[in-house]
Amino acid sequence: MYAIVEIAGQQFKVEKDQQIFVHRLGEEEGAKVDFNTVLLIDNDGKVNVGAPAIEGAKVSASVVRHLKGDKVIVFKKKRRKGFKKKNGHRQYLTEIKIDTIKG
Repeated sequence: MYAIVEIAGQQFKVEKDQQIFVHRLGEEEGAKVDFNTVLLIDNDGKVNVGAPAIEGAKVSASVVRHLKGDKVIVFKKKRRKGFKKKNGHRQYLTEIKIDTIKG
């Protein structure tokens, strides 16, 4: 059984007991989080598609930890102009563990 759910503006395919990294959530570590924007649920070949979301469906998860992702290098260059600019950042992430999927 899996579901496609919208978390922090992005869509994720999630299964029970799966751990995923999402954009930073405001909850504390160890807190329970419910996501109500479930777009699709597949229960052993029986697919339920929402328009746009499934009414009454919910995905429950718990926050494992907050962390920063790997460094992303942003390099800009214009050829023959002598222009080079190097920049980078580390994205703030939250690791969550999917507890239940309810249709």
